[in-house]
Amino acid sequence: MAVPSHRREGPGPGDSAALRLADFVLRRPPAVFPTPVLDHARYLLLDTIGIAIASGPMDAGRIARDTAPLLYGSSDPLHSARMLFDGRRASIAGAAFAAATQIDNLDGHDGYSPTKGHIGVAVVPALAALAEALPGLSGPEALASLVVGYEVAGRAGMALHATVSDYHTSGAWNALGVAAVAARLRGLDDDQLRQALGIAEYHGPRSQMMREIATPTMLHDGSGVGALIGLSAAVLAERGFTGAPAITVEAADVAVYWQDLGVFWQALHQYVKPYPICRWAHAAIDATRAIVRAHQLTPADFGHVQVNSFHYAATLFDGIPDTTSKAQYSLRFAVASFIIHGRIGLEHISGAGLEDEAVAKMLGRITVTESERHSARFPAGRWADVTVTTTDGRVLTSGDIHARGGPEAPLSLQEIEAKYMEFALPVLGKGRATVIRDAILSLTDPDSRFSDLSSLLYDPPLISTIKQRPAW
Repeated sequence: MAVPSHRREGPGPGDSAALRLADFVLRRPPAVFPTPVLDHARYLLLDTIGIAIASGPMDAGRIARDTAPLLYGSSDPLHSARMLFDGRRASIAGAAFAAATQIDNLDGHDGYSPTKGHIGVAVVPALAALAEALPGLSGPEALASLVVGYEVAGRAGMALHATVSDYHTSGAWNALGVAAVAARLRGLDDDQLRQALGIAEYHGPRSQMMREIATPTMLHDGSGVGALIGLSAAVLAERGFTGAPAITVEAADVAVYWQDLGVFWQALHQYVKPYPICRWAHAAIDATRAIVRAHQLTPADFGHVQVNSFHYAATLFDGIPDTTSKAQYSLRFAVASFIIHGRIGLEHISGAGLEDEAVAKMLGRITVTESERHSARFPAGRWADVTVTTTDGRVLTSGDIHARGGPEAPLSLQEIEAKYMEFALPVLGKGRATVIRDAILSLTDPDSRFSDLSSLLYDPPLISTIKQRPAW
């Protein structure tokens, strides 16, 4: 799909925020996006697809995929799509809802620290659903559209956090990123984009994040409904429904969050998670990892572990989880699992992993305390420090450690590829997982087509048993 070439060179001094945004969303061709941004978008897409694959057999994903055709179906080819790694059809909104809910319930997808939440979980499913009706969609245009979603959602998220008092889930603002992706790919005009963003913002689920943290369930971060609302908003606007303005875009007091659009690229500042655990626990895990590596510790060496981290990390689930949702919103359990296994995979936060006696015993040796120093650094950073007292009396300290995976301590491209294979291979098998990886990483080629991925992304897996994954 070609993006119209009739675009102005830049906003004039009298242009509104909505018009500047429309230039960016609707009229910026892939060739104008910086090469490093599109290159990195491949890896964000790869990482999110890996989590979509691994989360397929989980109950939340299965329920969402069964429900989407029942409640959110469509018989119109231009408004329907196959669900990722399932093959059944739903409306484009329903297909995106199912995939986003599925990904959201395996907490291994990317995130953006200033928003305290996640973008790829919603915009990747939206891209996949919309692409079904666009067989000519080029690889570079698919990546450019994905970047548009990241840039719009991230700024909407920061604006919303800055202007409301409650801590809301990602679905409240990643819905606007989804609406922007849909507006670009469905060819909406400036006013339709403006209406779509207003509808998405108005209906976005401003659900209470800390309520879910306190009692973890399949509701997770609200991104399934965020994707549903974002695509629904675009179709409504396309047909003449009105909903502007989106105050997180157009209000004067949020202009600061939009003034660097197209200059500062938020897509380059997403973090990629090393573990399928709430990001708030990652600094504590990484601090423990640093001590283990520096001193070659084994589980038998651990006498006591003192974790100091920021306030929200200290509020995570504190006991032995009996569900995967609780395990992913844990800190002591996550640190104990890492100490015992040297890594954290899906098998450690599900099934028999929730009844691991060695992990339960280690958990009793871990204490978590809030540190004002680390709390003051949140949400810009996710920090912790750990002190390990060994069974032979040594006291080992990590110093202040920032969670790996973001700009402060990025994973290498090889580590991101290895993570994808770790999560995809047990579900799809090596052949299909490898071909998907290679196809996604080739999307920057001018002659590539997103449709080349179709049979690989939408057909159900032939392998559905979660097996032991290799360390990476």
